[in-house]
Amino acid sequence: MKFGRRAISCGMGTLILCLLVIASALGQGAKPADSKPQMSEEAFKNIQVLRGIPVNEFMGTMGFFAASLGLNCTDCHTEESAGNWAKYADDTPLKNTARRMVIMMNAINRSDFGATRLVTCYTCHRGVQKPEVTPSLAEQNATPPPEDPDRVETLPGTPDNPAAAEQIIDKFIQAAGGAQQLAKLNSFTAKGTYTGFDTDFQKVPVEIFAKSPNQLSVNIKMSGGDHTTTYDGRDAWVASADRPLPLITLVGGDLDGARLDAQLCFPTTLKQDLTKWRANFPPVTIDDRAMQVVEGVAPNGSRVKLFFDKQTGLLTRQVRYVETAVGLTPVHVEYSDYRAVSGVKMPFHSVLTWVDGNSTTELSDIQANAQVAAAKFAKPNPVASR
Repeated sequence: MKFGRRAISCGMGTLILCLLVIASALGQGAKPADSKPQMSEEAFKNIQVLRGIPVNEFMGTMGFFAASLGLNCTDCHTEESAGNWAKYADDTPLKNTARRMVIMMNAINRSDFGATRLVTCYTCHRGVQKPEVTPSLAEQNATPPPEDPDRVETLPGTPDNPAAAEQIIDKFIQAAGGAQQLAKLNSFTAKGTYTGFDTDFQKVPVEIFAKSPNQLSVNIKMSGGDHTTTYDGRDAWVASADRPLPLITLVGGDLDGARLDAQLCFPTTLKQDLTKWRANFPPVTIDDRAMQVVEGVAPNGSRVKLFFDKQTGLLTRQVRYVETAVGLTPVHVEYSDYRAVSGVKMPFHSVLTWVDGNSTTELSDIQANAQVAAAKFAKPNPVASR
């Protein structure tokens, strides 16, 4: 995938940065009726096939295209679109082909698989623009690459065993400091640096504000203006100066992600935050360390895998899946450099990988039980973020 160009930052990747520090709390209620998200055709021009989906899902769909074909934004649009959002509406041969492919894919799934989505762009393309039609003898006879731990699935025919999943989570709670110590953590602020494709790999300041039970705001000081992701305990938004829309309301799997990011900041109720827990996974190792894997389901149906170091009990990796119009997009977060903050172990280093690139956050300071103004969790003002 051609991540070297700045144009790749058109995706929604940084909205999921928030999973930086350990935490938890129970998600709150349904969304109010007046928080209807903006649809793709309302926000953008020349939308012909991907109509009737929220803006955040539309952007995730663009990321799915990029990951499936190994292309970035300007490959399918135009070079001029890199500096002019309006140019993304212009038709190009690749855009017209993509429209036909989506229609074809939907028809195959309806006619051959009972409307179950078993065929996606990635099924045939596998990261290249033109699908291969002839087997490669070199690939056939080469040493197979190592299995991707993210793709581990539960063993067929074995019970889900939610009790085993709860025991693994209990071990994590104890490793992070214990339930009593974690309960003393009511809020925190954090400072550090953020580095990613959307900063041209330059380190920029990042600030994090969290408040129990499940409020979280992350502010990245981009060169062109602030990028702010906020979850207020019910709703979530992204305000950014370098996005096609200055303010995007998150729904569906992206809202699940924002909620879980906030909940993981205070993890004593993690077992209640997700449902349908299962732990019947085969053995998994990451960097030669044995992992214990559990899976839960978020309120909007998003699957979440959590990888815990079998020896330390600490959270090492999270993989979650966000629904788009053409397939599930994975979000992968790695955690390391755990340090004690007021008796609670928190990761000071995290690496986020998604279909539009990756980013690294290195925290230099976390202040436990700091005073955090309620305004930090209000709906962001895109004007103020510029």
